[in-house]
Amino acid sequence: MDIINLVGAAGGIVSSVTFLPQVIKIWKTKSAKDLSMGTLMFLVLNVSLWLLYGILTNLYPIIITNGIVLSMVFIMVYFKLTFKEL
Repeated sequence: MDIINLVGAAGGIVSSVTFLPQVIKIWKTKSAKDLSMGTLMFLVLNVSLWLLYGILTNLYPIIITNGIVLSMVFIMVYFKLTFKEL
């Protein structure tokens, strides 16, 4: 594997786990009150566009990375809607 592919793979891995700590924290605390729904919606749009780009260009690293990130963003949206503060 050449250096360009290694850098791309490393970037994909880091991007894929970017939101994992936030998802874990929300799950443990059962609180998503500090998350902005507006920010989450922009994240959904952003990642969806990158995913579409990956699909249209047949770039599997982009597809895989953004598919994983999109699933984590959807989990955070679900938590935001589910863990309402009393």
